[in-house]
Amino acid sequence: MYEVESHQAEGVNATSISKIDVLLAELDQLQTRFNDALNSATDTEALEQVRLVFLVRKGELAQFFKSLGELDASERPRLGERLNQLKNIFETTFAEKSSALAQPKDDGDFIDLTLPGIRRRLGSRHPLLQVLDEIKSIFVSMGFSIAIGPEAELDYYNFEALNFPPDHPSRDMQDTLYLDLGTEAESQRYLLRTHTSPVQIRTMEKRQPPIRIIAPGRVFRRDTADATHSPIFHQVEGLCVDEGISFADLKGTLQTFAQKLFGPDIKIRFRPGFFPFTEPSAEYDFTCTICRGKGCRTCKGTGWIEISGAGMVDPNVFGFVNYDSELYTGYAWGMGADRIAMLKLGVEDIRMFFDNDVRFLRQF
Repeated sequence: MYEVESHQAEGVNATSISKIDVLLAELDQLQTRFNDALNSATDTEALEQVRLVFLVRKGELAQFFKSLGELDASERPRLGERLNQLKNIFETTFAEKSSALAQPKDDGDFIDLTLPGIRRRLGSRHPLLQVLDEIKSIFVSMGFSIAIGPEAELDYYNFEALNFPPDHPSRDMQDTLYLDLGTEAESQRYLLRTHTSPVQIRTMEKRQPPIRIIAPGRVFRRDTADATHSPIFHQVEGLCVDEGISFADLKGTLQTFAQKLFGPDIKIRFRPGFFPFTEPSAEYDFTCTICRGKGCRTCKGTGWIEISGAGMVDPNVFGFVNYDSELYTGYAWGMGADRIAMLKLGVEDIRMFFDNDVRFLRQF
């Protein structure tokens, strides 16, 4: 028993108060302090401090459970009931406060970490380069190797060594992009290459036959951009030089390529043509890849699609690289990779390859 003094109007009398009454009064005070601390918590850090003070195993509420062993058996149920009641109240109100702090604030800064993240799209290879890779893969499988050269080229390699006469129209300023580097000799003038054929000359200067190469790359010409023309585009030039090479080998090579790229029903035809670096020369067409030869708007009802030019290497070209034209023969061809990509992918405007419109690029 605890002894306390009670002051009354008539005097002072000693009154005995049981221990359980004292514990119950202290629990009331504990509840008041808990409520005050909980109401004062304005963020998760302050809320965590409330939990550490009142709700953990060694917290203030848990300390009162130890007092149960100090009470008489008849008094324990009363204290135990109050402790369990208070424990439920603390846990419930703490959970409600925790949930309230987790709700979005009015300032709009709240981030709900339970929401799925924004899916980021992965990049992919440009559709034009995808087709160019396929072209290279087909020719490599046929025994050709890949050769490259500079985009800023000498006039000698771009024109002179390819048997272009000095007065050829393609040498005019309105067709070719020349670079002003202060050189006086015409053969030493630099320009942006108009085709990748200079790579063939550079390769033959360094190597003796047999030679089987393709030369893919960008080329440049003075041209107004429209649905079928661009001042910058991609070409793939091919060259094969060896003993006994014939025009039939050229046709077989291009026929095999066309069927591997577009399908086994594709045919090829040659039409007479002229190019300074080949003799005889021809322009070649593929079966229309849209209508498969039946005739449509794309092929203008002919059933054929014009691709580019080809022919047997002119002996004069061999003279620039010191090849014996009596011993060696060869064939060469060219094709616009952009044109091939348009046919392969069903694209009607070449400018779409260069506009960087993500809506277009995501289709491939």
